[in-house]
Amino acid sequence: MTKADIVNEIAKNTGIDKVAVLTTIEAFMEAVKESLAKDENVYLRGFGSFIVKKRAQKTARNISKNTTIIIPEHNIPAFKPAKTFTISVKK
Repeated sequence: MTKADIVNEIAKNTGIDKVAVLTTIEAFMEAVKESLAKDENVYLRGFGSFIVKKRAQKTARNISKNTTIIIPEHNIPAFKPAKTFTISVKK
């Protein structure tokens, strides 16, 4: 399902015009990105959590040059679904 599909589905179910739905979805995604960039998690009860995971520094290998490199500590975004969400998908 793409963003356009989601916009169409919400517009059909709520009667709100597609432009307003698209604006709202894009504003939501921007708010989530900004919160994660500030190292703040986003919790949506019954849906899940957008969290920031911290990756430790590690040593990796560049196979083509046969050298080792150090990958510094960094953060990555992640999504952890709520238990009710996970159960509904399993059915």
